[in-house]
Amino acid sequence: MGREQALTHHEGAAAAAPSKPSASSGLALRSLTKRFGEDVAAVDDIDLHIEHGEYVVLLGPSGCGKTTTLRMIGGHEEPTSGDIVLDGQTLLGLPPDKRPTTTVFQHFALFPHRTVRENVEFGLKMHGLAKDARREKAQEALEMVGLREMADRKPSALSGGQQQRVALARVLVMEPKALLLDEPLGDLDRLLRLRMRVELRSLQRQTGLMFIHVTHDQEEALSVADRIVVMHEGRIEQVADPYTISTRPENVQVAAFMGDNNIFHGTITSREGERLSLEAEDVEICAIAAQDGLEVGAAAAVSVRAAAVHVDVHDESAKGPNQIACAIEVVEYLGDLVKLHLSAGGKRLLAKVAGERYPEFRGREGSTVLLSWKEEDVQALQS
Repeated sequence: MGREQALTHHEGAAAAAPSKPSASSGLALRSLTKRFGEDVAAVDDIDLHIEHGEYVVLLGPSGCGKTTTLRMIGGHEEPTSGDIVLDGQTLLGLPPDKRPTTTVFQHFALFPHRTVRENVEFGLKMHGLAKDARREKAQEALEMVGLREMADRKPSALSGGQQQRVALARVLVMEPKALLLDEPLGDLDRLLRLRMRVELRSLQRQTGLMFIHVTHDQEEALSVADRIVVMHEGRIEQVADPYTISTRPENVQVAAFMGDNNIFHGTITSREGERLSLEAEDVEICAIAAQDGLEVGAAAAVSVRAAAVHVDVHDESAKGPNQIACAIEVVEYLGDLVKLHLSAGGKRLLAKVAGERYPEFRGREGSTVLLSWKEEDVQALQS
């Protein structure tokens, strides 16, 4: 598939995309479970539907089941129970080379003695495609990833980012229905990772393929995904677009893993309609929450994003809901923003403020500031 064909294919796929998943289209994981021994459930009865043309990221800490899930889709692990269905056909029992999926691993595994073109042609050669046809397809794939002029070089003559693009071309040339990416940027330095994130997203848009990407990096997931699947201890905790995952985590596990949420535990002291008050760890918190089960006297947890926190000069007389005095522990300057690592009564908190405020906080470790936030920025969490 050439560059113009790929772009046309994607535009057509986008225009024809259904408003809701079809039972016979796309990839469906149905009650998928993988156990190692009697007691260890690496993946525990998960259900997920992914449409063609979607970029979905499986996100979570080490051991959460994301890589095992990807390996089962690709045929590198057999599930203990459940099913994997692609366009109405089960993939169970098919070896990796017989599945309409291909995997890009963290380690590129290019053949060092073969040229870039020969690396890309390899899978086509194994499938018996004629020499002229596989060369043409390899050239198209290399053009797609911007490496056509490097076709005759050996992998050792390429940068890490270029080698990653060769690995992508090698799987794209096989024209899979789904591209599986297992920590694809893990071996790259930070600048290359940032560049490759953009290139991966652009390539997915260009081809219109289903991309399923595994990572433990929250920023990476937020930057590339159409939808993020947050996993914890073998289960899916939340599936949503990046903005929702970032601003409206559903439970404590998601809020904690995303990292920039301040989580408070306490007891509900009043509720009127959707407005409730929570007494939590030396601060009264007012929130707007529509969830059921949040009744007076019940234990509850809420989160407030670090970016939603206002940081002001400490005022001894200021005492009200959604306010807490904190000591500055560390001031972390990150260019366009400043992260303030704070503590209040032993509880660690985090605030993000604009980078131009750095002179205001530089060298102020140990001093006290007042944090505050709006009640609409408080997210009630499921237990």
